[in-house]
Amino acid sequence: MAAVSWRETLLLAGLVVACYWNSLSCGFVFDDVSAILDNKDLRPSTPIKNLFLNDFWGTPMAEERSHKSYRPLTVLTFRLNYLWSELSAASYHLLNVLLHVVVCVLFLRVSRLFLDHKYSLVAALLFAVHPIHTEAVTGVVGRAELLSSIFLLAAFLAYTKSTSPDHSIVWSPIALTVVLVAVATLCKEQGITVVGVCCVYEVFVAQGFTLPLLLDTVRHVVLGKDGFPLALLQTLLKLIVLVISTLLLVIIRVQVIQSQLPVFTRFDNPAAVSPTPSRQLTFNYLLPVNAWLLLFPSELCCDWTMGTIPLVESILDPRNLATLLFYASLGLLALHSLRYRHSSAKTVIMALSLMVLPFIPASNLFFPVGFVVAERVLYVPSMGFCVLVAHGFKILSHKGILKRFSWFLMVLLLTTHAVKTFHRNWDWESEYTLFTAALKVNKNNAKLWNNVGHALENQNNYAMALRYFLQATRVQPDDIGAHMNVGRTYKNLNRSREAEEAYLVAKGLMPQVIPGKKYATRVAPNHLNVYINLANLIRANESRLEEADQLYRQAISMRPDFKQAYISRGELLLKMNKLTEARDAYLRALDLDRTNADLWYNLAIVHIEMKEPQEALTNFNHALEISPKHKLALFNSALLMQESGDPKFWPEANRRFLLYVQEEPQDANGYFNLGMLAMDANEDEAAERWMKKAIRLQPGFRSALFNLALLYSQAKRETDALPVLDELLRYHPDHIKGLILKGDILMNHKKDTQGAKICFERIIALDPTNVQGKHNLCVVYFEERDLPKAESCLVETLALAPNEEYVKRHLNIVRSKMAAMSAAGQPLTAPPPSSPQEGAAHQEEKQPIVNKEPEDKQQEGSGANANGKQKNSRKSKEASSAGQSGLDQSQSDKRTKPAGKSTKDLNDIEEKRAAALKRLEEIERILSTE
Repeated sequence: MAAVSWRETLLLAGLVVACYWNSLSCGFVFDDVSAILDNKDLRPSTPIKNLFLNDFWGTPMAEERSHKSYRPLTVLTFRLNYLWSELSAASYHLLNVLLHVVVCVLFLRVSRLFLDHKYSLVAALLFAVHPIHTEAVTGVVGRAELLSSIFLLAAFLAYTKSTSPDHSIVWSPIALTVVLVAVATLCKEQGITVVGVCCVYEVFVAQGFTLPLLLDTVRHVVLGKDGFPLALLQTLLKLIVLVISTLLLVIIRVQVIQSQLPVFTRFDNPAAVSPTPSRQLTFNYLLPVNAWLLLFPSELCCDWTMGTIPLVESILDPRNLATLLFYASLGLLALHSLRYRHSSAKTVIMALSLMVLPFIPASNLFFPVGFVVAERVLYVPSMGFCVLVAHGFKILSHKGILKRFSWFLMVLLLTTHAVKTFHRNWDWESEYTLFTAALKVNKNNAKLWNNVGHALENQNNYAMALRYFLQATRVQPDDIGAHMNVGRTYKNLNRSREAEEAYLVAKGLMPQVIPGKKYATRVAPNHLNVYINLANLIRANESRLEEADQLYRQAISMRPDFKQAYISRGELLLKMNKLTEARDAYLRALDLDRTNADLWYNLAIVHIEMKEPQEALTNFNHALEISPKHKLALFNSALLMQESGDPKFWPEANRRFLLYVQEEPQDANGYFNLGMLAMDANEDEAAERWMKKAIRLQPGFRSALFNLALLYSQAKRETDALPVLDELLRYHPDHIKGLILKGDILMNHKKDTQGAKICFERIIALDPTNVQGKHNLCVVYFEERDLPKAESCLVETLALAPNEEYVKRHLNIVRSKMAAMSAAGQPLTAPPPSSPQEGAAHQEEKQPIVNKEPEDKQQEGSGANANGKQKNSRKSKEASSAGQSGLDQSQSDKRTKPAGKSTKDLNDIEEKRAAALKRLEEIERILSTE
């Protein structure tokens, strides 16, 4: 076996790169979305063992909805890609191109077993540029073909060394072959077919049997005319080892899929559910269709399902002639190659074995598969085709008059194929380009119309998407998925009535439940989403919640393991305040999938609504164990810890908020809550930094502005607080707490009584029953030395809050002052001070009024939501402050001590004020929780 030179390797690599370099600019399209973008098995947070428990798409093999495609080693390479570049599509495409180069080099080595140096290179060059490979190379999921082919060819090359020069058996290459076959099978199922290729090689190439000679030898052995030939004994021994190894692999494979075939519908493969003879005629007709794609790959299509190839329903259908011609040609080639022992016959028989045997699993002849035609499954069969073409070219080029013409044709063939491949790659640039290109080839496939609609839908072009979805329903009126797409698009266009009508049409196309028969065996599981979608639509109407619940229960009755139905029903029950039933629905879903972080998150929300914060935190932690970067769980668990008021939780809450802002750097809520934690910990500089960051991201952020102003006020930076309050009131002019705090600063620190008065009058205009605002306005009247008005105001305040001791006390102070002034013949009103200094001088003459103290921080609404998951209407913090009068001498920050008050009196006032504050804090906490 001649080795491959480095020049030939460079030639093949250069040709592959020239044909496929533009694939690096392609994205994730079609099946790539499910295998890469939606597959959690690629994420580092998923245990490696899951790759060996789940199918190619990340679905547990035990679930009926699993595709049963077991390719853990291929998924492992996707995971390595993810570690390298996460979801950068270019790295995935680059690795596919490099793997195609490796396959081409290995194929050249295999071709050298049957063709001479020049023509084996021709076969490898043709394989490198053949357009049928674009789906396997440019489509990321085609990596399964590439990896399987590498180990398939390596296994075959290893087996060719299992016979020594003295014709004895060498067992180490056979053992290596078995290992490589197992690895190839773990990349894609068709890898196991190389065992058949090895058997053909052993019998007809290595041992040199022809079919007549083999039959004659077997007949002699059976009749006992001759002894058992050593060559035949060695052949049988090697074949027995291969066959037993294959059977073991098959048994393991059957165990992995739990002896269940995947569920396919007539839309995936119409012939699979057709009656006899339509099923047999159609499946046999697909063989010449695939051969034609290899021979003339001009019209390639990414999806050949549904109505792409009409069923062959009659023996009189003229397409049956193509089937007969295909079998006749294949039979003649096989018969010719099996009758003779010359090298040409061996080349043909090996080419046929490479072309036929790897295609058998995808042929539909022995068991149905989920497609009609798939171009990527022709990747390995095309090897045999390329060997046949190169062998035919060799025969033609040896005929004198055809030599130059045959070389011209080969160069033309390689050039046109390379150009076709290069241009075909552009079709895979995006889903829109891929499916619109497919529609140029076939307009009878509703799935293609649907997929173009999906691509437009992803661009939020719902009006145009609707046209394609409607066309899909016209092409295939009984396509449940198409009607579901129409309904969803109408919903996105806010046309609820039309959406409901479309969903009802889809629901009417669903098969009726047959008692005692599994629903999953008669319809694709994703079609059950029609019940979910319809229920999600009508539950927006509060009067139809029970009707929506009935739809969820109907879906569950059809498929008891339908996880999404439990999830959606749990959300509905939470909305209906049926908390126990909602919890049970989520627990049932968790029985089906305990690795779903969203389920643990939603269960935590239910426990919050049930006032069970410890259970909620436990479930949040479960979600984060599964998905450490689960954004909603990070945010809401940190918020729960923050709201607990227990300082021991603050460091972990801070850590989770920091992780959250790393994941969501543009969400101001994360920075705001970091600021509130810092305020709780008296870390003023950090609190100020986080609040400013929140306000930069979200100008007019109500809670952040207020708490920043409060922070400044508490730090005696009233000059910094006023501009923040002005900004708050510019965005939220009715913010009562902001008005109270501003009035307090203006009155106590700026000596701007008129400005404070405007703030408090605004509060009363907004809420005439606001005790704080009313009381502080009374303080302003007192500051203005309008005692009758202050008395009247305090009487009105006392009527609003008859149990507030401080209001009674202040009213008594005013009345005492009025009595003293009347007795002294002094006027009860005085003109307002003409300057702040004059006001300050008057202040020294007045009896004190204890104005209401600023309240501690409380929490007010800041939630998070995502993609249909249950929203946590939790509250973010916002403090409440009352204005502090310049006459409130009981507080530690007052300028002067009250005259005539003993220490006992002051302590009594302080205790009563603290009790009032405690009551207010309790009320605010209850309101916050609600």
